[in-house]
Amino acid sequence: MFRGKYKAVKTEVDGITFDSKREAARYMELVLLERAGEISHLELQPSFVCMVNGHKICTYKADFRYFSASKSIVEDVKGVKTPVYRLKKKLVEALYPGVKIQEVL
Repeated sequence: MFRGKYKAVKTEVDGITFDSKREAARYMELVLLERAGEISHLELQPSFVCMVNGHKICTYKADFRYFSASKSIVEDVKGVKTPVYRLKKKLVEALYPGVKIQEVL
């Protein structure tokens, strides 16, 4: 069993390896919601490129994106909110109007 820097345990579900048990559990919840028709277009690890004045600053990868009531939802499952994560979250929300990252704790 591999534990990461923040003691998260990599977990496999449906042949997909997640960084933590919490992220894997959230995936299973979202799959059930999609099957029930409550959400649609579930996507894993959507990427957001952060460009400022023509310079690539970073790429942010969220955990999930899906649609609920025709609204795009971006989620990140967090155990620890690192300073780098907080900065990337602010960048994405500033650069992508309409994107609000929901944290699942």
